[in-house]
Amino acid sequence: MKLARIAAGLLAASPLLASAQSSVTLYGVIDTGVEYVNNVGVNGYGLTRVPNNTATVPSRWGLRGTEDLGGGLKSIFVLESGFAPDTGSANQGGRLFGRQALVGLSNQYGQISFGRQYTMLFWATLDSDILGPNVYGSGSLDSYLPNTRADNAISYKGTFGGLTVGATYSFGRDAVNAGPSPAGTNCAGENPADKKACREWSAMVQYATDWWGVHTAYDSQRGGPGAFAGLTNSNLKDDRLSVGGYMILSRTKLGAGWLRRDNDGSPTRISDLYYAGASYDITPAVNLAGQLYYQKYHGSDNKAWLYALRGTYAFSKRTSVYATAGFIDNGGQLAASVSGGSPGSNPKPGANQFGTMLGIKHIF
Repeated sequence: MKLARIAAGLLAASPLLASAQSSVTLYGVIDTGVEYVNNVGVNGYGLTRVPNNTATVPSRWGLRGTEDLGGGLKSIFVLESGFAPDTGSANQGGRLFGRQALVGLSNQYGQISFGRQYTMLFWATLDSDILGPNVYGSGSLDSYLPNTRADNAISYKGTFGGLTVGATYSFGRDAVNAGPSPAGTNCAGENPADKKACREWSAMVQYATDWWGVHTAYDSQRGGPGAFAGLTNSNLKDDRLSVGGYMILSRTKLGAGWLRRDNDGSPTRISDLYYAGASYDITPAVNLAGQLYYQKYHGSDNKAWLYALRGTYAFSKRTSVYATAGFIDNGGQLAASVSGGSPGSNPKPGANQFGTMLGIKHIF
């Protein structure tokens, strides 16, 4: 009986022993509000709406976990789902885990992972692009920038002192037909008859200290039969080169960068996007951030200036309210919307547009 009791005790304790070596975290953010955009369409109507793509950041929930395998080796996983807070529906073309779905291993030499995951362009611009995926931001001029992910991908990223290096390779970058948009570009790849079709690769070199950092990154996407956005065969590419940096001074963060795009699927193939911004903590609870963007297409009159400003008040570490505004001045035949919050708000070609949004964000 005594042995039986000891055995029963050990069995009861075994889940606790296992849980001490592994962890799973539920996390997420819901960020939404009301937006007004003027000068929409050829008639210049005003539009009031609740955005479904992004606000200050896109809404999401996820699970991430690690297990200690001993000797400094860990297994890791991330499952992250993006959703539209206006309707509760799934974003990223209706994927269950459209933002990330990966598993991998990590140790002191870095992390290798497999699945749907960010390309290195995302990690490279995370600090230099001050407003990031804000409803008025870089995504209004290049909708891929807040959506730098690839299906069927292998990635490596390692940090050694201040130096971080990384790369991704995808055998089929986007299997979802929900476009043409970054939510789905109909380029599944993994085609034995065309091994180049829909491949993606990216690489990054980054150096950072406690108060400044610089990066360079390259992201290349191949086309394939039936792919959207003009990339209809595997000889066509959409490449982006990013160079940027940031600096932290007391309560201020400064960032700037340049992105060269060479897109074989566009009649205006080469473009440059420049940005510079600042974020200032007026008090521990009040932040003011702004950014200026300029985009120019080579061999064309198409260009745009975008000005964005955001003020945030934090009730706590988890809950904040904000007001943000943006203004875009299109040139030539460009008809970019000031807002990346939802599709359907573009002005007529060459027109300017103003947008503003009041919202609330809660992190859990």
